[in-house]
Amino acid sequence: MSVTLPAFTPLEDSLFLTLYARALDSRPPHPILGDATADQIVRTTDYDYDNLRIETNLILSVALRARKLDQVTSAFLARHPDAVGLDLGAGLDTRFERLAPPATVDWYDVDFPAVAAARQRLIPEHANAHVIGADVRDPDWLDAVPTGRPAIIVADGMMAFLSQDELVSLWNRLVSHFPSGEIVFNSYTRFAIWIVQHARGTKSVADLV
Repeated sequence: MSVTLPAFTPLEDSLFLTLYARALDSRPPHPILGDATADQIVRTTDYDYDNLRIETNLILSVALRARKLDQVTSAFLARHPDAVGLDLGAGLDTRFERLAPPATVDWYDVDFPAVAAARQRLIPEHANAHVIGADVRDPDWLDAVPTGRPAIIVADGMMAFLSQDELVSLWNRLVSHFPSGEIVFNSYTRFAIWIVQHARGTKSVADLV
């Protein structure tokens, strides 16, 4: 059964690029990330993925990046089984599914309300996994996240979409909210941003960064 999602804004729509890259990585016999849930989402959503024209180097980049972030996150949760996990700008990433943290971890996937609604339709529910529909730049969404516990905060691919002032404000709010933790993310050099703006496989986000 095909799932038709509502029209997203160009910024929201950028999630399909990384989703499809993770799905394509999962299809060979020896994937890097092996995100079978991503492939299931791709196969069941009514979206023109072929139009993304993703090249092999982008598939490898997305898979390697996600795998590294998963490794750092998993190591933190092993040391802090009572932690809070935050995935900022989560899109349709299935990091919780890949990591399968213990029930003592509370996990929060944060993205725009329309994307959050799509997550709830497409990704299996878990008692300790929560979805927050909000713009991460808004100051109030953290009120829904428990404090007083160590936190692992993941931002995969989000950094390029925020200004320096927005990032500083967000990090200050996060640091103030939790007593301890780690923030793990991928950053972008000027050359990486140039690649995003010129490579065929990333044309769908070129005007957003």
